[in-house]
Amino acid sequence: MSFWGRLFGSDSAAEKLIDHASNGLDKMFYTSEEKAEAGAADRTEARRMVIEWLKNTQGQNLARRLLALMIASVWLLQYLSVQILSIAAIWATDTEKLMKSAEVIQDNIGQMTGAMMLLLGFYFAAPHMSGIVEAALSKFGKTS
Repeated sequence: MSFWGRLFGSDSAAEKLIDHASNGLDKMFYTSEEKAEAGAADRTEARRMVIEWLKNTQGQNLARRLLALMIASVWLLQYLSVQILSIAAIWATDTEKLMKSAEVIQDNIGQMTGAMMLLLGFYFAAPHMSGIVEAALSKFGKTS
C-alpha cells in the first residue's frame, strides 16, 4: 500500500480522490475550445429540432397556406374597398356616408395589419432570420 493509500484507507480511495480533484479543477476553467465545442453542439441540436419540427408539421403546410390566403384576401379586399370608396366619394353628391364607410373599413385594416405582417414575415423573412438576428446581435449585443 502506498503512502496515499495508507493515508486514505486504500489505494482506490486515493485514486478516486485524485480523479475527483482533477475533474473539479478541469471544470473550474472553461477554455475557448470547450466554449466552441459547446456552441457547436448547441447549434447542431437547434438545427436538429427545427428539422424535426418541420418533419412533424409537414402535413399542416396546406392548412397554413389556406389560412394565409384567407387572411390576405380579407385584408386586400378591405384595402381595395377603402380605395374605391375614397375615390367614389370625390365624385358622389353625398360624400359623408362613403367617407364614413371608408373610415370604418380603414380601422379594420389597422387591426389586421399585425396579422398580415406576421404572415409576410413567416413566408418571406423566415429563411433569412438567422442573418437578421446575427446582424442585430453584432450591432447591438455580444455574439461571443
